[in-house]
Formats: sequence, C-alpha cells, structure tokens
Amino acid sequence: MDVLSDAVAAVRIGRASSNRVRVSGSWCARLAPYEGAGFHVVLQGTCWLLPDGGAPVALGTGDAVLLPHGTGHVLADSPADPATVRRAVPFEDWAGTEAPDGRTALGGVELLCGKYRLDHGRAHPLMAELPVAVHLPNRVGSHPELRSAIDLLGRELNARRPGSGTVLPGLLDLLFVYLIRSWMAEGSTGAWPAVLTDPVTAAALRALHAAPAAAWTNDRLAAEVGVSRPTLARRFTGLVGRAPMAYLTWWRLTLAATLLRDTEEPLAAVARRVGYGTPYALSHAFKREFGATPGRFRAELRDRPGPTA
Repeated sequence: MDVLSDAVAAVRIGRASSNRVRVSGSWCARLAPYEGAGFHVVLQGTCWLLPDGGAPVALGTGDAVLLPHGTGHVLADSPADPATVRRAVPFEDWAGTEAPDGRTALGGVELLCGKYRLDHGRAHPLMAELPVAVHLPNRVGSHPELRSAIDLLGRELNARRPGSGTVLPGLLDLLFVYLIRSWMAEGSTGAWPAVLTDPVTAAALRALHAAPAAAWTNDRLAAEVGVSRPTLARRFTGLVGRAPMAYLTWWRLTLAATLLRDTEEPLAAVARRVGYGTPYALSHAFKREFGATPGRFRAELRDRPGPTA
C-alpha cells in the first residue's frame, strides 16, 4: 500500500455514516466533538460552518469540508453571534425527522453530512497535521476526482437502488481519501505534501510501506532509492522529522497495533508480518512505544465500548 492508504487504514474503524438533510429559514445546529472525522458537502444553497475555537467558513453549493480531528462545530444559515450559537439545536434532533424520500423535510439548503470512525491515538503524522477544517470550494476544473465522488454520492442518494448498501460505504471511503488528496494538492503549508512530492523521500517511503517486514538497513534503502546513504539521511530526516530506520520502527509498531486491533492473529504471526523475529522482540519494542504489552493492548481494546455512529 502507499503512504496515504496506510495512514488512513491505520486509524479507520468500522464504516462511515451519513445523513442527507434540508433546512431553510433561520437555523443553527451543533455537532459535538467526535472520536473520528466529520464531513459536510453542500448539495444546494449556502450556509456557514463555525468550528469550535476557529473562524467561520462560508460554504456554497458544491463545497466540501472535512473536520479530520472530530472538532465540535456549528452549522448555521449565517455567521451566528455567540448567543445564537449557544442555543444551537443538537444535530441529532435537527436531522431526525425524515420525509418519505429519505431526506429531512425542512426546505432550502441541502447537505450531505457524515462521520468517519477513526482511532486518533495512533494517527500517522500525515493525518495529524491536517488542519481543524479542510475547506475545498467548488471551483471549475479543480479536484475532478472529488467532484466525481460528490456527484456519484448525490445520485446514489437521490434514488436508492439495488446494491446501495455496498455502494454508499465505498463512495464515502473514496470521498475521505479524495478530500485529503485535494488538501495536499492545494499547496498546503503542511510538511507531508512536501514529503510525498520529494522524489527521494517519497521513493524511500514507498519502499518501506510496501515491505515493512523486510530486513531494511540504511544502505539497502539508499540503494533501493538510488542515492547515497548521506543524501537519503539528510533528505528523509529533514522532511519527515525522523531518520529512516526510526520511522520504520515506528511504522512497524503502528502496523502491529492495527493488526492487534483488527485481527485475531497470534502474536507470533503479527511479529513476522511487521519484521520482528520473535514475539518477545515485538513485545519489548511495543511496550516501549505504547506503554503496554501486545496482549494487554488487545485485551483493553476488547473491553472498550465500541464507538457510536
């Protein structure tokens, strides 16, 4: 897998959920902070997003916005004053009455609102550096894949057809990736868009993510990328913030945590898949990184209440 795919897979839990709502007149709805990421797509009309502690964002038809850290926020017909925001209706109540066609029967502005379940505790730095709100305005010719995904979602929601139960989750997953890709293509000031466009560092990351269990050394990785070891160390460390082998160790342990969370594989199998020769070696490194042995880590996950949609 590539770096972005791996970064998403490491934090994603379960399936996305979504609501399609219409509203008109004077309105204001609050979405509480969420252990995941939220998104909104304006299918028709205009409205405002007011993230907690952030500046208001004007949204128009076709605009998309991602709140990658699950920040609490308000949706409103205008950049509401603080008193109005405090009286905002909880989104769950506001979006609760559906019309016969499956949409909330309230009028003019039409929105697709949804959530992704994410485990922020082991977020890849690419995910961690995303801003509070990623706003992608609907501009002619910009982000064609994102626009196509939004169009397909709109059509699928307009008429629920056979297979919708499979199609909709897949489209929502595509939307998540396209939102992040589009942010990266916007000339973001974050580090990771630069990391993944630097030919040396990007090639090294692709190699490490393609075969994390391989017996990598700095010399082997430099040869794979086609540069000298000092050049690799300078470029990689300067952009990523970790030396290549330090990044590999961190990624192996993050991948181990994902496998412990998502599979029933025994520890020996997990160790082999992430490049550790014995379960003991993995357990020692894992406890140093996460503060718990793999067995305790897996047991605590099983005892934890599941996230709500």
